Amino acid sequence: MQRMNPKQMRKMMERMGIQQEEIDANIVLIKSDDKEIIITNPRVVKVNMMGQDTFQISGNISERAPELEIDDADVETVMEQAQVDRETAFNALKHNQGDMAKTILELTSEEE
Repeated sequence: MQRMNPKQMRKMMERMGIQQEEIDANIVLIKSDDKEIIITNPRVVKVNMMGQDTFQISGNISERAPELEIDDADVETVMEQAQVDRETAFNALKHNQGDMAKTILELTSEEE
């Protein structure tokens, strides 16, 4: 089977109505509820076929658990309800993955 050079392949795809565009990117981050996928040194190609955009991404892939973001309002609520200082409220919320009810119950039951 004869191989086609990239230039010929692009022209053939254009005739079929398929358009490709390279996107200059430094990092690609995909977030889901339970993990983050980080792609460094990515090669990103946007492909438009019949009006539908898709992305092809390749590069160095790593995964990590998403960082938990604790809202200031949640910290304030825990401070008021459990009568604790900011640092204690923040650390307890972090320990309980941001679950305010569990954190307040845990902190108030320690007092008794």
